[in-house]
Amino acid sequence: MQAKNDKKVIRSWAFFDWANSAYNLVITSTIFPAYYTVITSDKNNDTIDYVTFFGKRFVNSALYSYAMAFAFLVIAILSPILSSIADTRGNKKIFMQLFTYLGGLACCGLFFFEINKETGVNTLNFSVIMFVLAAIGFWGSLVFYNSYLPEIASVDQQDSVSAKGFTYGYIGSIILQVICFVFVFKPGWFGIVDASIPARLSFLMVGIWWMLFAQIPFSKLPKGSPNFKAEKQNVMTSGFKELKKVWGQVKQMAYLKRFLFSFFFYSMGVQTVMLVATIFGEKELHLPTSKLIATILILQLVAIPGAMLMSYLSTRKFGNVNVLIGVVVIWIGSCIAAYFIHTEIQFYALAAVIGLIMGGIQSLSRSTYSKFLPQESPDHTSFFSFYDVTEKVALVFGMFSFGYIEEASGSMRNSVIALTVFFILGLLFLLSLKRVEPKSVAAVE
Repeated sequence: MQAKNDKKVIRSWAFFDWANSAYNLVITSTIFPAYYTVITSDKNNDTIDYVTFFGKRFVNSALYSYAMAFAFLVIAILSPILSSIADTRGNKKIFMQLFTYLGGLACCGLFFFEINKETGVNTLNFSVIMFVLAAIGFWGSLVFYNSYLPEIASVDQQDSVSAKGFTYGYIGSIILQVICFVFVFKPGWFGIVDASIPARLSFLMVGIWWMLFAQIPFSKLPKGSPNFKAEKQNVMTSGFKELKKVWGQVKQMAYLKRFLFSFFFYSMGVQTVMLVATIFGEKELHLPTSKLIATILILQLVAIPGAMLMSYLSTRKFGNVNVLIGVVVIWIGSCIAAYFIHTEIQFYALAAVIGLIMGGIQSLSRSTYSKFLPQESPDHTSFFSFYDVTEKVALVFGMFSFGYIEEASGSMRNSVIALTVFFILGLLFLLSLKRVEPKSVAAVE
């Protein structure tokens, strides 16, 4: 079995965040959503922007939300099957590589995303498919990446190791984002005259960066702890049987069960806000693309000390659950504030607050869950598959409801305020943890 707390292994594990977080920043948070909104807009702020996808008409931002919801649904279905194979065969790294290359190549495919009425070029259908495949690659790889945490780090180190991964991710993604900025804001330096090329070139660079730096963890991480089973299993059903088995164990652990319910609801809000922030600024506040991208970059910078601060507060001061309660309360306030903001300064101030808490809640959620797993179990991937399926199903509801409410009401503001309900439900389950004594690891409190 792999020795825990090996610094080289932990560092290489964290580099996977460095590699794939470029996707999270450029494709889901900054350049792609801004480019998508501009290229699918009729440039009239007084009208609703529609697009046609395989013959069906959608509000452009609603199609974006639906595409993400579909990607999360696919991952929720696939991950139990794949994680079961990985746990049984002890080859989780192979699947981590498979999803990485799928996502990286799909990002490269987004280089061909173009809608030009003058030339008649319209690759929206192909590009939305590439966008979905990139999301599947990113989130699918995280199932196996996250499952390495209890395998490479002891319980007392998991908060700091989890935070290290997010920190590496923010730093790596910002470096590539700055490189992309040079092309986006100074295309003339490179003789670029087509206005769409800088953004499309950024998508290509994300795919290359992702696949290139992923070679570091691929070269150092163990392939996985084998747990061969004598009986033959149906590949298509064994994963779901594993989830059922995990759920059976979770039901016996009241503390973990309530935490997962909380995680389910507040994840609906956290990830949805992060995925639609740029489009919200573009459509509702009509902010220039350059300012939106710069704002999201600053948000990422603020997230680095935010993740480290949450780790410190949970480990040294208040405990994981108390810190999560405080952070969810701030998220509730942020959603309410987003409904009322109308100026650039208000948007920037809100972005700074969200940046401070977004990395912390992700890192702390992952490490809190990890602490309550059977630490020596060979089925870590199945437990983390359950965790990731919980998050993906939450995102299906979150993204679909966001798009549906916008189409029904005509405003993204109503979608944002609806997210408050999800956060409140998550908060109630977190508060209920205070009435249940943790049975596995006293360190959580």
